[in-house]
Amino acid sequence: MSRRRTCALVLSLLLLVLGGAGQARAVGYRYWSFWDLTGGKWTYATQGPSTARPSDGDVQGFRFAVSADSQDASKPRGHADFASICAKTPAQAGHKRVALVIDSGTAADAPGGETPPAPRSVCARVPADATTAEALATVAKPLRYDTNALLCAIAGYPGTGCGEQVATSRTTPPTTATANADADGKDNADATSEPPRHGPSLGLLAGVVAVAALGGAAVWQTRRRRP
Repeated sequence: MSRRRTCALVLSLLLLVLGGAGQARAVGYRYWSFWDLTGGKWTYATQGPSTARPSDGDVQGFRFAVSADSQDASKPRGHADFASICAKTPAQAGHKRVALVIDSGTAADAPGGETPPAPRSVCARVPADATTAEALATVAKPLRYDTNALLCAIAGYPGTGCGEQVATSRTTPPTTATANADADGKDNADATSEPPRHGPSLGLLAGVVAVAALGGAAVWQTRRRRP
């Protein structure tokens, strides 16, 4: 095999690897994720809202977004301080107050033809044994569930769909705002956009290394065959 042929083969293989990487897209799901505020930081809830029973003074959040899993999930944006969220809701005997942060996400995550409502924080006063789902129902009707009790819509958003699969070009978890980001409908840059960060994937790097190895082997064989 001539050196020219070897170079052409290596170049063709490299183009195939790069072309395949450009077409690869991750798969995510469009859904409402559920969060607990612990120590001033959002943590992905270990129970669903229909079984979780928050205590008086707890802060919980919901975020609508396209996510691959809990590690990739976008956190709620907006104000997350119990004292200020529930400042105008007095305590009542036999009841508890739960602060809820409801973030309908960005336009990029919205189903086609729908516009996400602005993030909001509300205080729910409910019986002491109420679940998070029951607290949410008092402040954000209508709620919509599927046949498996998966929460599909809060305050009617989105109008259709429930946990559907979505192709996404995200390669790393999105940048999210902290729990103490600005609220009151004043969306700063962190609270309105979540630009994905792109970088070479492990598969792409492995492909390039493999092509380089093939090229080196071909050149070695060419030199070996020379008289």
